[in-house]
Amino acid sequence: MSDTSPLHALLGGTFDPIHFGHLRPVEALASQVGLQQVTLLPNNVPPHRPQPEASPAQRVEMVKLAVTGQPLFNLDQRELQRQTPSYTIETLEDLREERGEQQPLAFIIGQDSLLSLHKWHRWQALLDVCHLLVCKRPGYSAQMETAALQRWLDTHLAADISSLHRQPAGLIWLADTPQVEVSATEIRRRLHLGLSCEDLLPAAVIAYINQHGLYRG
Repeated sequence: MSDTSPLHALLGGTFDPIHFGHLRPVEALASQVGLQQVTLLPNNVPPHRPQPEASPAQRVEMVKLAVTGQPLFNLDQRELQRQTPSYTIETLEDLREERGEQQPLAFIIGQDSLLSLHKWHRWQALLDVCHLLVCKRPGYSAQMETAALQRWLDTHLAADISSLHRQPAGLIWLADTPQVEVSATEIRRRLHLGLSCEDLLPAAVIAYINQHGLYRG
């Protein structure tokens, strides 16, 4: 291990609402890779997705409720303070500047995001500022779309976990995390239909959703 701070990871998302598909793979990833802290970064205006149903304040409150009493997680609201689209690379560059050049920093994505990463804004700059930790997702290919993208992936794969802690950025780790078959889209669909979601998200989040009448009708 280096003399720098422990590897710090970040998870972005709309969190509309936050659910076990976000939390459980990351908890397993933290155990596997040796993460002491994961920062949740709720998006304000997702560039590639429909606008959230819940307001920014409601989504933040649900994140807070979901991670209460879990020291692994903390919350960063900087993207919600922007009036422009939330581009991951810009947020990561801000965080890199704050943490310094030597802090090992990682961004957590799913296999689905890895496969479409080449469509992200300034995607090739991501590994200049962080590592990528990739969680499995049900039903997604293990191969990149083109031979060139597969070569890019193979070139950056981390040989071992310790390298993620020694280097500040530049590596990709394909994590062996549980594949949780739950999505916010499916949760919202179930809630619109009045169906139970007790096994899909934390009880405190369900209570908040019910209290505020979210995802109804």
